[in-house]
Amino acid sequence: ARSMTLPTYDQFIAPLLSLLAAHPEGLTTTAAQTAVADALGLTEEQRAVRLPSGVQAVYRNRIGWAHDRLKRAGYSHSPKRGYWKLTEEGRRFSAVHPSLTDEQVQALALVKGSPKHGRTASGDGAKAKASAMEVAPARTTESPEDRLESAVEELGESVQNELLENIGLNSPAFFEQLVLDLLHKMGYGISRKDIERVGKSHDGGIDGVISLDRLGLEKVYVQAKRWKATVGRAEIQAFYGALAGQRARKGVFITTSDFSQQAVEFARSVEGVILINGERLTQLMIDFEVGVTPRIVKVPRVDLDYFEE
Repeated sequence: ARSMTLPTYDQFIAPLLSLLAAHPEGLTTTAAQTAVADALGLTEEQRAVRLPSGVQAVYRNRIGWAHDRLKRAGYSHSPKRGYWKLTEEGRRFSAVHPSLTDEQVQALALVKGSPKHGRTASGDGAKAKASAMEVAPARTTESPEDRLESAVEELGESVQNELLENIGLNSPAFFEQLVLDLLHKMGYGISRKDIERVGKSHDGGIDGVISLDRLGLEKVYVQAKRWKATVGRAEIQAFYGALAGQRARKGVFITTSDFSQQAVEFARSVEGVILINGERLTQLMIDFEVGVTPRIVKVPRVDLDYFEE
């Protein structure tokens, strides 16, 4: 196949990093992809190679994965949709390493975990950094079946990161709506109409109310917070207080960030409060297909029954 002559995604990492370093104000995704392809002298023929699904040119997809790695390492981000820009840390890294060694490229290519920005409170920076640079073991000995599994897992992680990024780019009101859509898809509320957004009129920061039954005797109260910082015990206590004020027995507190250990312990110590962090939220969005469309991949297997005479 001709696409074999295309650079692999790791070969796009260094040129992409230096391109973004040369444009500290950032670039649109399309402009960045074209510039990197130009820098590597990709021919028209190479640029025409499409993924088997036909949706996207292979080189654009690979440059996208190269950017995914820079994001996971905390060196780049998307401050707005379809726009790539180095982080402070990425600019520093690039200034210190104007050209990358093969080892550095490989370490970046195998970065595991989520992007560090907005994931943890500043105190956890060092911990997050360690996990971001945790290098995946070489995968050469895996069976195709295992490779398929790890690929699906990796695509999932990448989608989770992208979902959090996109939620961050939309309004808080949009996030409340998304959360209620998700809960409805998960089977809460008899119809979507039974799930109402309370908006700001309500005190105690309750964003939504879900009736679990026709008469509205059983309700679940929802609070949705699009936070970067870790949610602490005080917020969960306030939410629990608001539930008591509504004489409600069930509440779901959802954040795009994470909960402190104390917050988790408090929720465990009381009845009826469920906490959902960014990671679990995006996993549920994937499972229930909210803001996510799965692609079906056909994996052939011989039908042995057919061959029985």
